Amino acid sequence: MWMRNHTSSLEDFILEGLFDDSLSHLFLFSLTMVVFLIAVSANTLTILLICADARLHTPMYLLLRQLSLMDLMHISTTIPKMATNYLSGKKSISFVGCATQHFLYLSVGGAECLLLALMSYDRYVAICHPLHYAVLMSRKLTLMMAVVSWLGASMNSLIHTVILMHFPFCEPRKISHFYCELPALVKLVCEDITVYETILYISTILILLFPISLVSTSYAFILHSVIQMRSAGSKRNAFGTCSSHLTVVFLLFGACIFTYMRPRAQHTPLQDKVGSVFYSIITPTVNPLIYTLRNKDVAKALRKVLGRGTTTY
Repeated sequence: MWMRNHTSSLEDFILEGLFDDSLSHLFLFSLTMVVFLIAVSANTLTILLICADARLHTPMYLLLRQLSLMDLMHISTTIPKMATNYLSGKKSISFVGCATQHFLYLSVGGAECLLLALMSYDRYVAICHPLHYAVLMSRKLTLMMAVVSWLGASMNSLIHTVILMHFPFCEPRKISHFYCELPALVKLVCEDITVYETILYISTILILLFPISLVSTSYAFILHSVIQMRSAGSKRNAFGTCSSHLTVVFLLFGACIFTYMRPRAQHTPLQDKVGSVFYSIITPTVNPLIYTLRNKDVAKALRKVLGRGTTTY
């Protein structure tokens, strides 16, 4: 009996996907792939520029490099499998593949939430204590921020992946999504999971609302310092420094709260897909564009690299 149940638990899942064979969906698929290529190119370029330019080896840009790496991994975890299934006409994903995808996307998404919260502390120090920035934001602390983000989110993801994938799933194991997302998998479980849903809700509060609280606290101090500034130019520089980070925070946390903080009964497949498209495709695409287009240092580094290429040619 155990062997039969264990073998059954390792069966493949069926991913419903995002698109069908209609002409309009073919156009949307093509558009999605263009966005995917933009996201991969923009995040890869950001990582390379920060690595190549010594002037960008500061705490803020080292954290930004980690953010771009997370965005790159996030979009690469979901879109290639979706595209492969669509082009091949298949809709299946193996049990191991589903568990791996679930672990990776949840790890990277959680790490990004934690990193954005810790980046708000960097902005707080830069604006409220600029003379002590080098001491308060040391390279060691920056490295610890990155490690805490990755390790904390990975542990949370591993726990949820192990627990969830041990539940029995109802046939025909059709996931109303284009990847193995947590809410979509929870709907397939064939037994009472009230206790697990409570644990899931608590962990979601910790992984989302705690970072939001840290961001809110940091920006409350920042706003207080900005109000006390006498120079209008200093105020503009301070708001310009924070606007990119705040925009990314609102985009990611808004989509995650919409997806994970609503009761299970209020979830619909369409709403889950729209929310997932937003934070798994759109957010990783616009994040590097927000930071690079609005950042003079990154723009200078890009012009420097392009100038070298032109000179060499």
